[in-house]
Amino acid sequence: MEKDSRIFVSMHTTLVGAALVRKLREAGYSNLILRTTSELDLTCQAAVDQFFDREKPDYVFVTGEKAGGIFAKITRPAEFIYHNILIQANLIHAAWKNNTKKLLLISSSSIYPRGAPQPIREEYLLGGPLETTSESYAIAKIAGVKMCQSYFRQYHFDSVCLVPPSVYGPFDDFDLESSHVLPALIRKFHEARINKSPRVVIWGSGRTRRDFLHVDDLADAAILAMRQFAAGEIVNVGTGGDVEIRELAEIIKDIVGYRGDVFFDASMPDGSPRMLLDVSKLRNLGWRAKIELRDGIENTYRWYCRHIEGLID
Repeated sequence: MEKDSRIFVSMHTTLVGAALVRKLREAGYSNLILRTTSELDLTCQAAVDQFFDREKPDYVFVTGEKAGGIFAKITRPAEFIYHNILIQANLIHAAWKNNTKKLLLISSSSIYPRGAPQPIREEYLLGGPLETTSESYAIAKIAGVKMCQSYFRQYHFDSVCLVPPSVYGPFDDFDLESSHVLPALIRKFHEARINKSPRVVIWGSGRTRRDFLHVDDLADAAILAMRQFAAGEIVNVGTGGDVEIRELAEIIKDIVGYRGDVFFDASMPDGSPRMLLDVSKLRNLGWRAKIELRDGIENTYRWYCRHIEGLID
C-alpha cells in the first residue's frame, strides 16, 4: 500500500475497525474511506455496489461484522449466519468488480474444528466437526474465507484471510448478552464491586483455555498481512500462548479491585476446550504481539470506566 492509497475500513467504529483506523493513521495512511452503518448498509448489495463504484477503494479491510460471545451465538444463530454471509459476499464481490487491488478479511478462530490438534495450523480448516455453540457463526466465516479463495482461483482477485483468537480492547462490546468472555468479566466484576455483591457467577467450568489478543496488536498484524500475503492465503495471528478462564477471571478481579467470591457454573456450556493458534507464518516475518495480557486488560478497563455511560467509577 502506498501512503496515498484509497483504503476502505468497513465498520470503522467497532473494536477492530477503530484500531485499524488508529494504526493506519499512525503509519501515515491518510486517504481513508470511512462510513458508519447509518451511512452505508453493508447488508444491501445495491448500496455496497454504488459505494464501490463511486469511491473505487484501492485496498479494503473487511472487519466488524456481527460477532458475540457464547450466549449470543447460542440464542441468535440465524442473525450470525445471515448478516455475516451477506456483508462478506457484498464486500468481496464489489471489491473484485471495481478492481480493488487487494482485500483483507478478518475471520475468527471458530472456523477451525473443535477437536483440531493444538496449536492449530491453517491447513486444519474443514478437518473435522465445528464447535456446536458457534456453528452458524463459524460457517459464515468459513464461507468468507472460501469466497476469497474462489475469487482468486476464478478471477485472480487478490486477498488474504487473517484468523485471530479472542480479541479485546477499547471500543469492545460490554453488553452481557452479546459480549465475549473478557469484556463480560470486566463488566461483571466492576458492577459487583460497585454494588458490593458477595459473589460473581461465571458460565462454564473455567478450565477452557483461550488466547487473548489486544486489538492494537491485531491491527498491526493486519497491516503487515495486507502487505506480505496474497492469493486468498489463510494466516493465523495471536500471542502464541493461552490461559485458563479461571486465571483470566483472577487477573480481571484483581485489576478491578473486587474482593468477593467467584463461582463457576459448570452446568453452562464451555465451548471448545482449547483454541490455540499456530502463528508461525507471521513470526517468520518477525511479527510478535507486543501487549502483555495484564497490561492490555488494565488499558481496556480504564477505557471502560471513562467511556461506558452510567458505569464510570
